[in-house]
Amino acid sequence: MPFELPKLPYAYEALEPVISKKTLEFHHDKHHAAYVNNLNNLVKGTKFENATLETIIKEADGGIFNNGAQVWNHTFYFEQFGKDKYDVLKVSSFSEVVYRDYGSLDILKDKFSTAAKTLFGSGWVWLVEKKDGKLDIIQTSNAGNPLRDGLKPILTCDVWEHAYYIDYQNRRPDYIESFWKIIDWEVIANRY
Repeated sequence: MPFELPKLPYAYEALEPVISKKTLEFHHDKHHAAYVNNLNNLVKGTKFENATLETIIKEADGGIFNNGAQVWNHTFYFEQFGKDKYDVLKVSSFSEVVYRDYGSLDILKDKFSTAAKTLFGSGWVWLVEKKDGKLDIIQTSNAGNPLRDGLKPILTCDVWEHAYYIDYQNRRPDYIESFWKIIDWEVIANRY
């Protein structure tokens, strides 16, 4: 069964001014769609033709891995946003985990933001759950995905330039600072 481009769980204007309609039209409808189309073409006639994205991430290499991981990464990224959801963290049990491992949400955000600002080139920054249940922040280059290393992704920030260049040009730190304003903490808590 071919992979499909998931629909956004909100209107194109819903994340403005943090992420503009124009950015979503390019990032989702062009970049994300291209990864889906490329993956469908690459898996034909291979052992990955009917595989899940998770299997592709864990077992594939080259173009199949790159496109499969980017389909998964982008879907995961787009699904974590929603306006006016910030306060959910304050009442969720996930907040206890954040305070246990980082001391406060502000410390977690600072460490995550620093990792996103300092990732050289293109890639992703992830908040992950390790096998011992503790949270960690990791950087991956290009199409990297924590599933490949046995880690459970909880939150991600796409720091490929196409994620922010229309709205922020070369100001990655401004994009990262604004990114926190649209996180749906209920989604994040449920992922943990």
